[in-house]
Amino acid sequence: MRLPQLGTAFDPRARPRNREQAIEVLRTAVELGVNHIDTAAFYFSATRSANELINSALAPYPRDLVIVTKVGPNRTPAGEWLPPATPDQLKGQVEENLRQLGRDHLDVVNLRVSRLDDLSEHFEQLAVLQQAGLVRHLGLSNVRPHHLDQALRIAPVVCVQNSFGLGHHPEQDEFIGVCGERNIAFVPFFALTGAAKEAGGQQEDVDVTEIANAHGATPAQVRLAWTLARGPHVLVIPGTGDPAHLRQNVEAGALRLTPEELTRLDALHLNGG
Repeated sequence: MRLPQLGTAFDPRARPRNREQAIEVLRTAVELGVNHIDTAAFYFSATRSANELINSALAPYPRDLVIVTKVGPNRTPAGEWLPPATPDQLKGQVEENLRQLGRDHLDVVNLRVSRLDDLSEHFEQLAVLQQAGLVRHLGLSNVRPHHLDQALRIAPVVCVQNSFGLGHHPEQDEFIGVCGERNIAFVPFFALTGAAKEAGGQQEDVDVTEIANAHGATPAQVRLAWTLARGPHVLVIPGTGDPAHLRQNVEAGALRLTPEELTRLDALHLNGG
């Protein structure tokens, strides 16, 4: 989401990101061992497309690289938002992702849910595309537990992608446990939102800063490490278009917090962090 432009995602006033820098970030990520990239056809700016950048930077794709895309939201070529896709429109969205990425199948397609209480008709359409060989695995994005139950009655679900982080949506804790019990990956987006990095104003929590200093790490790395410690089925997809931030994010995967530090951060999390 951060590759096409600088600043806040989907901001029509934002400047396009330097193309060479975006390509460098993608290639460096793979060199550092990243094999899970999250994208979508609706991640684009006036002059940049995330899918096209991924195609240009990484094709022919490494065999172990998993590219996860999502369908559901609709944008005009000018970037204006339209009502979410109907079930009949999902095939066209899947085919557009295939075209942009230059692939004959998609590794994982998440159904991004917006104002939809029952996703059954939409998920059934994706299951048809899976049976046709256009999609290998199915997932969900921006959902509640009952959505997962609806989907599992139709086809297997490999991942749930929801907004979550330290102090951010603590009500998701139980859902994370449910996904672990069902052997479903839980993939938080906006895992750094608790630090209000996007807003650019809030001071970092003292607990996070002290723990970061003890490890010679950044507060962002501590937040990512805490999220990963929620379980072996938990992944994170911190977006960045900056090579230095990319390296810091990857290094967070090796940061091991002590039980005492985790307990301290858990308390912060439950208090809204």
